[in-house]
Amino acid sequence: MYAFTYETPASVAEAASLAAAGGKPIAGGQSLLPSMRLRLANPERIVDLNGIAELAGIRREGQALRIGAMTHHMDVAASAEVQSAIPALAYLAAHIGDRQVRARGTLGGSVANNDPAACYPSAVLGLGATVITNRREIAADDFFLGMYATALEEGELITAIRFPIPQRAAYLKFKQPASRFSLVGVFAAQTAGGVRVAVTGAAGCVFRHAGLEAALNQRFTPESAAAVKIDASELNADIHASAEYRAQLISVLTQRAVAQMLG
Repeated sequence: MYAFTYETPASVAEAASLAAAGGKPIAGGQSLLPSMRLRLANPERIVDLNGIAELAGIRREGQALRIGAMTHHMDVAASAEVQSAIPALAYLAAHIGDRQVRARGTLGGSVANNDPAACYPSAVLGLGATVITNRREIAADDFFLGMYATALEEGELITAIRFPIPQRAAYLKFKQPASRFSLVGVFAAQTAGGVRVAVTGAAGCVFRHAGLEAALNQRFTPESAAAVKIDASELNADIHASAEYRAQLISVLTQRAVAQMLG
């Protein structure tokens, strides 16, 4: 690693000020630290958010769950509130990486990083969640802009994410066995505004699949999902899977998610 200055702010305001001055926020460090070790990232100042107590925690707000940005994956997975209100979200958190990653990784860090194969962005988009920052609230549909790109501005920090409680939801992923990231992950939800289907791991950024949503809004069955042709032309292809294989996974995982939701 290169030399850097290490800051430990005690409040969101202090952390935001340091970030606006060029500091690089660090949450669980599961993405930033490996990049630094490989010398792919060279921040001159690191702003550690772990000392800000107000950024962690889970609470219900009416028909939604508000989860603090610094809440660890393992805490989301173990939360009785999450397991009761949005079991698919608890399941997702319980299957991120390995035990060590779940103990250190955070909701806000994952969403802010927006790795193309990360699990949490699919839940945020699939549930139509709201990303709350120190400056504003951002709808999920407006938040994810591209590979590792989000609507966050310089010095803007995620403080919490508000997840509407769906009628029912399911998350399934086909894992890359070494990294445990998603070759493809599908988060499907029946919400007050209709069916939402969010896909991760298949392209450069998490996305909603309009064709699957339209078909499932007409008839919510695995057969409806199976009838939708998945276009592979803009999907990822790499040493792990071809674009066509990922297209097939999107279809199969969506069918299985619907079947799971129907019981």
